[in-house]
Amino acid sequence: MSLSQLARSIRESATLKLNETAALLRDKGEPIIHLGGGEPKSKAPIDAVLNCAALLNTGEIRYTAPDGIPALKKAIVRYTEEHYKKIVSARNVIASGGAKQSLMVLLHAILDPKEEVIFPAPYWVSYPEMVKLAGGVPVPVTAEDGTFFPTVKEIADACGSYTKAVILNSPNNPSGAMYSKDFVQEMVEFCEKRSIYLILDDIYNRLVFDGKSAPNGYDFMKVPLEESKVVVINGVSKMYAMTGFRIGWAIANQPLIEAMATIQSQQTSGPSSPGQWAAVGALNGVQSSIDSLRVTLENNRNVMIERLNAFEGVKVHKPDGTFYCFPDFSAYMKDSQKLSNFLLEEVRVVTVPGKEFGFEGHLRLSYCGTIRDVTEGLDRIKWALDPNSSNELYLGDHKLVRDWQ
Repeated sequence: MSLSQLARSIRESATLKLNETAALLRDKGEPIIHLGGGEPKSKAPIDAVLNCAALLNTGEIRYTAPDGIPALKKAIVRYTEEHYKKIVSARNVIASGGAKQSLMVLLHAILDPKEEVIFPAPYWVSYPEMVKLAGGVPVPVTAEDGTFFPTVKEIADACGSYTKAVILNSPNNPSGAMYSKDFVQEMVEFCEKRSIYLILDDIYNRLVFDGKSAPNGYDFMKVPLEESKVVVINGVSKMYAMTGFRIGWAIANQPLIEAMATIQSQQTSGPSSPGQWAAVGALNGVQSSIDSLRVTLENNRNVMIERLNAFEGVKVHKPDGTFYCFPDFSAYMKDSQKLSNFLLEEVRVVTVPGKEFGFEGHLRLSYCGTIRDVTEGLDRIKWALDPNSSNELYLGDHKLVRDWQ
């Protein structure tokens, strides 16, 4: 079969592949613990379910406008005013089949061949491939000090004549680290000065712990939105645990939104109408589910960090938000792919190799499952790696015995 050069250059999503592998093993009866996922266990808000059901009950499930139904755009406008303190209009909003599509359509709208998109490492696994799909060149920037926080100077040094955009994801997938207010302010000012698009991937910005809040990029804009190259990406998947509804959005200047809507109209047409009405219900309904999810995640994070700190040689940054932490296991094995495969084969724990996020030696571990998943999963990992652990481990009804001598 003859495939295009582009098709041959794009890698499949590591996280989605792991989800598939875990599901297949679980269907075979294997006692899988999935610490690789990014999907909360909580249910979608009842307002979202009822709104979706009301539309389904009419039987009138039709095409919608390419950029989203008016009710959803109105809800996003209100949400932006409430949570970002920014007045925008429906003309500044596009709704898509998930935040991922909003970002993909955006990249198609702004990139010409060989133009570059810069993003700090560690980064979401899809950024490099999405940039390549849009004809661009991904440019990850890793902090010289080995932390999850490149400086503005390091990002500026990576910029060149082909640089078109910078993506900031804060709090960050996979590390859970949140960029400081000063850093975000400097990046807004730098991108405005250089006339570079600044894409703020805010999909986790309501899932922040320890009484903190995510910096708001709009606070630092010196020009009106219609003259700005700041773009905010968000959606209902994470904060409302509505991953399957596939509704996200972008907020930007009107000419850019119009271009994105034109591309989306040829790509997929409008988003699913049941999903959009569910999103309207979530955005306009009772918001307690977000607080409940955040509290659960913070508790799970605390348990995971406590257990990881009991590993000799493991280094871990306490996440400020998201579902994830990103510990450094290089003291045990530097090749994260081999380590991830070993843990799956040896103790049936799914993790994501750090190299997929631009950081070798690390593993992304998710704490968005049950507390039992967190504790048992880390107990299994410790047994597999730590020679001081017990010689016995139970995987369901099956006992493993290892002679550490």
